[in-house]
Amino acid sequence: MCGICCVLIFTPQKDAADLLEKGVLQNLQRRGPDHSQQLSTRLSDLNYNCFFSSHVLHLRGTFSPQPMQDAQGNLFLWNGEVFGGIEVGTEDNDTQIIFQHLTSAKSEDIILSVLSSIRGPWAFMYYQPSSHCLWFGRDFFGRRSLLWRFKNDDKICLTLTSVGTLVPGNGDESWQEVPAGGVYKIDLQKQSNGDSLSIMWYPWKHPLTEHEARNEEAQFTDQLPSFVSVCLNESKLFLRAPVTPMNGSIPEFCINTEDSETPSINVELFLADEHKKRLVHQFTNVLSESVRQRVLCLPRHQDLSGFEVHATVSDPAKVAILFSGGVDSMVLSALADHHIPPGEPIDLLNVAFKQQEPKRQKISTKKQKKEKGVSTAAHQVSLNCDSSNAEEKASFNVPDRITGLSGLKELQAINPSRMWNFVEINIDLEELKEMRRQRICHLVQPLDTVLDDSIGCAVWFAARGVGTILCNGETQPFTSTAKVVLTGIGADEQLAGYSRHRVCYKVSGFEGLIKELGMELGRISSRNLGRDDRVIGDHGKEARFPFLDEAVVSFLNALPVWEKADLTLPRGTGEKLLLRLVAKELGLTASAFLPKRAMQFGSRIAKMENHNEKASDKCDRLLQRLVD
Repeated sequence: MCGICCVLIFTPQKDAADLLEKGVLQNLQRRGPDHSQQLSTRLSDLNYNCFFSSHVLHLRGTFSPQPMQDAQGNLFLWNGEVFGGIEVGTEDNDTQIIFQHLTSAKSEDIILSVLSSIRGPWAFMYYQPSSHCLWFGRDFFGRRSLLWRFKNDDKICLTLTSVGTLVPGNGDESWQEVPAGGVYKIDLQKQSNGDSLSIMWYPWKHPLTEHEARNEEAQFTDQLPSFVSVCLNESKLFLRAPVTPMNGSIPEFCINTEDSETPSINVELFLADEHKKRLVHQFTNVLSESVRQRVLCLPRHQDLSGFEVHATVSDPAKVAILFSGGVDSMVLSALADHHIPPGEPIDLLNVAFKQQEPKRQKISTKKQKKEKGVSTAAHQVSLNCDSSNAEEKASFNVPDRITGLSGLKELQAINPSRMWNFVEINIDLEELKEMRRQRICHLVQPLDTVLDDSIGCAVWFAARGVGTILCNGETQPFTSTAKVVLTGIGADEQLAGYSRHRVCYKVSGFEGLIKELGMELGRISSRNLGRDDRVIGDHGKEARFPFLDEAVVSFLNALPVWEKADLTLPRGTGEKLLLRLVAKELGLTASAFLPKRAMQFGSRIAKMENHNEKASDKCDRLLQRLVD
């Protein structure tokens, strides 16, 4: 993973490097702590000036500094992982491989073919001095953050970056996420008019569909300043979407959604059905392969077959999991256990936000006097001490902590020889406010709702991994040093896991549910992934999303919706039914049938500050730094 940045200004007289705020550079360095490098294209005969800055977190293959530059002056900045589609050897660096493919491409359609072939998350910038073209964009789902900002003082300036910073008085020059609807190209030589900037757009398209690439220029109009235009490329070239289109089948049978939900279910009946069991096994296999790719593409003392060579129980974990004990994180943990070398720990990151202390129970004087052999004063001290410790512990006893500890026992039962580091990450209000002001407010933007604040803060503290673990019966301080963090995002969006899906189904049936799920997956880049990538990456760690692997999404998209969920069944069963059956087959028990609980409620961060807010409200707390 990397922090990448480009500053472009259409004048040779100014140095583009001077236009990059110090705060942006510092935030980029936090994402890529292993190496930093800058390059500039400033030449007197050009009507533009580019400054490139890259900061590398090295995780696989041979180390390669960025920006990469070849003999022809082509420049490449890459923030991604190639898990398939293009061959990358174990000792190879995927940045080098993709750069070689791009520099050997002799036409636009070949460049698009290279990008279309990649399976895995990515954001990139590619400068071709021979044609004076700058390419940039994000993958189909937007799993890597990329922001842009436009200014037009005396000359137009464009900044592209993995992460920005809050600056007072931005006004119309605020950061926005680069839409993940395709990739973009700027012909720098054709921007002779200093009053406007034209960006060519190459959208994603399913090749097998009969429709032309969607004319979505309108989606940019509301976001961009008037001097910037984004237009479909003149050749109407497009990238091939890496996933199967969603199955829109409506069943012939009719289910009465007005009836009350089925009170109970025998899961064994589902698994006894051969068709259902085959689907469960297929889903298990494709998800397991997704997890395998994401936990083994890391430096280890082992050979290609996965056999342990030097790993010991004292080795630090290479992989951590955002862990609530719910079915998503439990399945990821169980599958990770299948592929991570047996002597290597797995860090389970469980975050809890401190709740108001419960009222102490008053002890009557009569009851104190009845105690024999202990003075009233000594007894009261003991009571107060025990009560204080119990209350402190109880203040972090949030729902996700309870289900997390229960889930830990299930994992220990499945593999008692694995070292499961259950990291209790306890955050009080004072620390929440301080770190939001110092760090998190920069990372969540340009998103700005109460929901973004809650989830952004919860994920940031969880990914930081600073807490305690229980070791030999004693609580000890612990900091997770795992550089890869698995998260279960994408499961709810594809398997009807949210309560709004149940409401939608009751109101509009299968047709409404299918439409809602399509919308969920279509907006996941702007609603979730850029934010989570910025928040997790701030710790010099890489977010990986197994449920959003292209093969996983294609498998689920190909299924009719009733094979994935049955919303006539009760909460904790019907939503994400297919995943719950996978959990059952993996040997999980109670966790397989826990109702969905959103992270902001499970960690109780939503209860810490203003209880009267709505999730969609603008969050003033994220702007606190602007008035400091």
